[in-house]
Amino acid sequence: MRLSGKSAIVTGAAQGLGEALARRLAVEGCDVLLADINEDKVREAADSIARDTGRRTGAVQANVASEADVQAMVDAALEAFGKLDILVANAGVLRAHDITEFPVSEWRMVIDINLTGYFLCAQAAARAMVPGKSGTIIQINSKSGKKGSFRNSAYAASKFGGIGLTQSIALDLAPHGIRVNAVCPGNLLDGTLWQQSLYEQYAKTQGLTPEQVRAKYESQVPLGRGCTYDDVANVVVFLASEDSSYMTGQAINVTGGQEMR
Repeated sequence: MRLSGKSAIVTGAAQGLGEALARRLAVEGCDVLLADINEDKVREAADSIARDTGRRTGAVQANVASEADVQAMVDAALEAFGKLDILVANAGVLRAHDITEFPVSEWRMVIDINLTGYFLCAQAAARAMVPGKSGTIIQINSKSGKKGSFRNSAYAASKFGGIGLTQSIALDLAPHGIRVNAVCPGNLLDGTLWQQSLYEQYAKTQGLTPEQVRAKYESQVPLGRGCTYDDVANVVVFLASEDSSYMTGQAINVTGGQEMR
């Protein structure tokens, strides 16, 4: 119960990594508002976490690229819990194309959700945290925020930008006692995004079978396996807790040694 008495928002929390992070925060003592564009699934996730942990949860439908939706999300957390201590900005999308074939509409969608969406969520959360002179903002970034990604330019650009944004917001908010950090996971090979989308996308763009895609990405990891939800959650809990009270503006790799910068 390292986060007992805290309240949190997790975006992109209807399934996959976001749901796993919301659940782990609740296990650690947080009341959690789950936000996602998929209203039915995010409500199901919130209800399940509440039943299993006994913590207060809530659910809101929100498009993180909409300023109005994001403000309504933060208002809902404040109404439900009376304060906001933690924001986990997890919502994101990925579209993979060669640069010569990348539709600009898909490029803009990735930037709008992954980068502008993070900005809007951090801005609204900061406004709620500043009066209390405390809080922590955590972006779920990627190893693609540290190194370019083959036929994946929009995603990498959004994640590189996210690290710069994390560092800049950390400087803005340090005088208010608010810490801002990013977590850069490796490939979540057993996660929802990979299972439902990325194996198929990468097989198509790289001329491989899905099985070959998995073998390729596993072979690139010094520790020899993909990243798991628990690997990411362990670092998120650390960054949300007082154990990391002297850390801000950091982008922490959780990549099994694949990225070391």
